[in-house]
Amino acid sequence: MSVPPTCGEIMSDPKAQQRLQSIVIDESSLASASRDQEHERQVAIFDLLEDNYFEPEGEALGPYDLKIGLADNRLLLDISGGSYERRHLLSMSPFKSLIRDYFMVCDSYYDAIRNASPAQIEALDMGRRGLHNEGSSLLRERLAGKVSTDLDTSRRLFTLICALYRRG
Repeated sequence: MSVPPTCGEIMSDPKAQQRLQSIVIDESSLASASRDQEHERQVAIFDLLEDNYFEPEGEALGPYDLKIGLADNRLLLDISGGSYERRHLLSMSPFKSLIRDYFMVCDSYYDAIRNASPAQIEALDMGRRGLHNEGSSLLRERLAGKVSTDLDTSRRLFTLICALYRRG
């Protein structure tokens, strides 16, 4: 587990400032979730806050606060920090079929954990990871010119987008 940077380290290393310090999910955008889904969401937020790279285009100073939600079938990203304050809206249309496939594989995976052989569980987990990677790549493409992230950050953000999409 990585140790969060100290205040002195953040001030002396500009890259350490390119990070999220808080994440709020718009509660009205969330659907009720199963225990597995809620746990996945909480782990994604915890992991994001522990280690992330998040750099809004044209902004040098962070760290940043992110509020994420859905508005009119669009992904809403309210970002603030330093002198930066901006709202980005992304269409959910490019994500729809990918997220549906991801949910289908995840549901099968959670069922398999309780009943299937290790080989079946592993195969479903590989499919789940593949779709998750595809979703994080798509998110990075959609954020191009707005926000730069690393792979792990975009994977965790994709998990949160999936939580929102269940409602939408």
